[in-house]
Amino acid sequence: MMKKLLSVLLFSFFICISYDLSAQIQPQELRGVWITNVDSDVLTYDDATIARAMDYLASIGINVVFPVMWNNGYTLYPSGVMTKLFNRTISPKCAGRDPLNRLIIEAHRNGIEVIPWMEYGFASSYASGSINDAIIKQYPSWASRFSNGSILTDGSSPNTGFVWMSGINPEVQNFIISLCTEMLDKYDIDGIQGDDRLPALPVEGGYDSVTVSIYKAEHNGANPPLNYDDSAWKKWRADKLTGFLGRLRDSVKARDKNLILSSAPSPYYWGYNDHLQDSPTWVNNGMVDNFIPQIYPNPPARSFSEYQWILGRTMQDISQEKKNISFSGMLAKVGSYVISTTDIVNCVKENRARGIMGETYFFYEGIANQNRKNGDTLKATVYSRPAMLPYRNSRIWRPKAIVVNEDDDSLTIRVGNWKKEVSSAIGYKPNVYLTNDTSEASFTYKIDVPYDGWFGVYAYVEPNQLLSDKALYRVFSSEDSSEITVNQSSGANKGWYKLKDVYLKKGLQRVVRLENSQISGGKYILADAVMIILNRKLSPDLIITSVKDEEKGFDKAGLKSYRLENNYPNPFNPSTTIRYSIPSESNVSLKVFDLLGREVKTLVSERMPAGTHQLEFNAGNIASGVYFYRLTAEGYSETKKMILTR
Repeated sequence: MMKKLLSVLLFSFFICISYDLSAQIQPQELRGVWITNVDSDVLTYDDATIARAMDYLASIGINVVFPVMWNNGYTLYPSGVMTKLFNRTISPKCAGRDPLNRLIIEAHRNGIEVIPWMEYGFASSYASGSINDAIIKQYPSWASRFSNGSILTDGSSPNTGFVWMSGINPEVQNFIISLCTEMLDKYDIDGIQGDDRLPALPVEGGYDSVTVSIYKAEHNGANPPLNYDDSAWKKWRADKLTGFLGRLRDSVKARDKNLILSSAPSPYYWGYNDHLQDSPTWVNNGMVDNFIPQIYPNPPARSFSEYQWILGRTMQDISQEKKNISFSGMLAKVGSYVISTTDIVNCVKENRARGIMGETYFFYEGIANQNRKNGDTLKATVYSRPAMLPYRNSRIWRPKAIVVNEDDDSLTIRVGNWKKEVSSAIGYKPNVYLTNDTSEASFTYKIDVPYDGWFGVYAYVEPNQLLSDKALYRVFSSEDSSEITVNQSSGANKGWYKLKDVYLKKGLQRVVRLENSQISGGKYILADAVMIILNRKLSPDLIITSVKDEEKGFDKAGLKSYRLENNYPNPFNPSTTIRYSIPSESNVSLKVFDLLGREVKTLVSERMPAGTHQLEFNAGNIASGVYFYRLTAEGYSETKKMILTR
């Protein structure tokens, strides 16, 4: 009897231990949301709306967002490519702003990845009875065409629906890739996403002169079949689109192997026959890093049973070894339709039952509208625990920012006469400190840096005409300090203002000091929160593994023994900084090569002590173009690419 009782107690003890251990392991699930500019004001209203949206999504467990950045012939970020080609800097709804930059700051502050979504893809605009397309007017050869020669649209009547460029035309491909690489080079984003229009081409199209000439060159001068549904003709066009995806992937991965190429196409059985999207080939051949087909039940019922059928039919074409990067694109709202709380939970449970470890919702308002009923329900049920992204291999790519508020007396030091301004209307938390003292006054912020790496340092600014246009921030790195003067009276600087990227060592240290040394009479200096965000463009090899819990922070953080970092800035003119680390004293060689592999310059060729080193490469009279720099040391070798622009 005693042995039986002991066995029961021991069994219960081990059950408790197992439960406690499993509770410490975060699930690995993709929990995404598309951010649109149609039926949504998140991107187009103001920066505060973006901040509130990212705060809410983080609170319910969302870990990646896909904001639209290419829609109806416009970008939603200030684009040099669009300015040069079409004199269109940004969507008129976003004029004078940079929604992408603001969304990156607010999402990364919350530990949410940002993968811009090329919604329109190879479609240049949307027509309603007549075509008035600025892109096609300027470049007529870019248009895809029906066999009768008219511009390709996909509506139910002539000249209605999406207006299509030819995704087989190399110039069109280069244009779309240039938009993607512009974002990758300019912003610290986490990848790029195509959808049911990238890459894609309605099956009726492909009869433009450029596509026909390419086909004839590969078929002994023969014209393509007039029957657009001819199987060989369909496959040839689909293969060309797949080839474009390979080009796009190369462009993404050339910048950083950790950047994600995401695909959200139509389900294959429809997407191939109607839009030539050979998505199983993309997934099974390793061309995409995550696959989120649009599992959208048809109106009017949009039933859960239809969702189950589409999900099963779509995933059957994906090989078993690629199921771990395959997720579900779920329709949460369109027009007056909003998914019910019952159906949204049932769909997530159905995904998990089929081994599908994640979903992305179209779109934000389907989660956050109706007093946030759907989002709050997800948090209370299927998203009750934080999740790591499955395709990151148990690593945290975007840890939450570290924020030090001005009223944290343990991490701030005030010198001089500062007055606390208590107001629910201003400040990050809110509340701020103010001084108009012309004698010495400063506000120092200490931060407990969790690991060695490059960080963006930000200060929160609440502009007012009474504030100084010369607030002096001193930013301390692990090696030196820099002065940055900020106009605190300018409305353009409202919110999180980036001071500088700096390299910080692990540990508690001062990072920012706000000084009044440049203050003018009658003006105030405002002290609010400061923040550091890990800069992944500059610290791509920093490894952060599982999180124990939010209070205890990171379980482990480390660096590779040898490391060659991405140069910064990149592209550059005329100089850029290169940083590398070696674990022990080594013979080091660091050289620059051109595209043909010819040595351009030797930057280092000597025995170097262990540690992190940096140097400045001044391109001098070297011609603009693509160059490579290679580090070799004690059997280690790594090469990275940099772009010189003149």
